[in-house]
Amino acid sequence: MNNPVPVIDKRDFLKWFLETYQLKRRECAWLLNFLMSDDILMERVHFVEQAECCPKALMISANDVDQVPFAFHKNQHVTMDAEKSFHDIRLNRNEDIYIQLNFKDKQTVPQYMAVLEENPYLPVNKEEENLNSLLAEMVLEESLRVSRVKNLEKEIDQALVSGDETAFLNLAKKYSELKALEE
Repeated sequence: MNNPVPVIDKRDFLKWFLETYQLKRRECAWLLNFLMSDDILMERVHFVEQAECCPKALMISANDVDQVPFAFHKNQHVTMDAEKSFHDIRLNRNEDIYIQLNFKDKQTVPQYMAVLEENPYLPVNKEEENLNSLLAEMVLEESLRVSRVKNLEKEIDQALVSGDETAFLNLAKKYSELKALEE
């Protein structure tokens, strides 16, 4: 987690969320209130998207969306039983809990966006990874080319100062070839 969200911000958000939205299952409100009551647990709470990719996740939906009311994911096991998730959370207080809240227009809600964290368990997009690698390679090549140009300029200056016409002509040719690659 790059920038961990402070516990007080998470708690304030959950209070606001519970006051603003009606949940599909009342046990979800009970579970969120339980989390809010414990600072140690709240430190381990992370609000993310695509929580099903996480090792331990709660997916909770408000009445205004057409999604599963509640799901608890843990290491490829899924249950809709809020009581089982409560016992797991209570007994495993040292594990991070990733929560996906489903409610209408959530991407436009500033309170939600303030606590939303990047999901560290999302699968890597191979195309994006390849593009990043290609871009890095291009930047490196350009950096090396600029360095070679600067070195040639220094060598050309040195050939001029020493009056070495042959070295000057050879270096000027190399310089022209490198500059042609720029265009």
